[in-house]
Amino acid sequence: MELHVVLPNESADLDPSLLTELAVLAEESGYGGVWLPDHLLPPAEYGGAYGGVFEPLMTLSYIAAATSRIRLGTSVLLLALRNPFVVAKQVATLDRLSGGRFTLGVGLGWDRDEFAAVGAEFADRAGRTDESLRLLRHLFEQGQGPFEGERFGFGTGVFAPRPGPGLKIMVGGTSPAALRRAVRSADVWQSPPDKPAAFAERASALRAEAERPLELGARAEWPDATRPVEDVAAEVREWDAAGADHLAIWFGPADGFADRMTALIRATEAG
Repeated sequence: MELHVVLPNESADLDPSLLTELAVLAEESGYGGVWLPDHLLPPAEYGGAYGGVFEPLMTLSYIAAATSRIRLGTSVLLLALRNPFVVAKQVATLDRLSGGRFTLGVGLGWDRDEFAAVGAEFADRAGRTDESLRLLRHLFEQGQGPFEGERFGFGTGVFAPRPGPGLKIMVGGTSPAALRRAVRSADVWQSPPDKPAAFAERASALRAEAERPLELGARAEWPDATRPVEDVAAEVREWDAAGADHLAIWFGPADGFADRMTALIRATEAG
C-alpha cells in the first residue's frame, strides 16, 4: 500500500510556495502521491469543511514542475461546477506537463448554496457528472467529434493534446451511486475517511463488479499533534490489511504539517 498526502489548502493566508515545498518533501520522503481539494465559491470561509483556496489544477501544474516522480491528484474536483470541455483541456495539458503523473479525482459536491452561487443546477449534478465523464473519455480516446449527449455535444472539432496512458480518472464517495459510477467510469475509487472494516467490505464488492483493474484507495486524517505517531502507524497497518492500494492522509493545518508527515513515514518504515 502506498501512502499519499492531502496537502493543506484551507487557509486564504497560506503561502502557496509551502504547497510545493511539502510536495517535494513528500516525494523525497517516499510518499507515492499528493492531493488537493476543490471548492469554487463556498458559502462560508475556507477551512473546516471547505478546502481548495488555490485552484487545484493550476497548483498541481506548478507542483509538477518541481517534482519528478510523485503522483498528483484532485480529491476531489467538483466536475459538475465546471465546463467539461475546459476541464478536458486542462487535464490533458497537466497530464502531459507532468509526464503522465496526474489522477483526475471527481466528486458530485454536497453544498446546494455553492451550486447556486455559480449558477449550476444542484439537482442535476449526478447526471451532469456522469455525462461529463463520458465526454472526457471520448475526447481523450477519440480526439474529435461527434459526441452526442443530453447536456453536451459537438459534431466537428479536434481535441489536443490527448493524454497518455498514465492519466487516471478517480471517483470518490461511498453512496451506492458513487460506487456504481466508479465501476462504470473510473480507474481509481477513493473512500472518504471511514473505518477500515467498512472499506474492506466495499472494496471486495467493487473488485467483484469491476470488469477492469480498479485501484482502491481511502483517505484518513491526523490533524492532532497530541495523538502518538505509533497509533497512527497502527491505523495505517489496518488500512493495509483491509486491502487499500493507497491511503491519502491529511495532516491538519500547515503549522506542524511537515513534522507529522515526516514522523509518520519514518514510523511506518520502521515497522
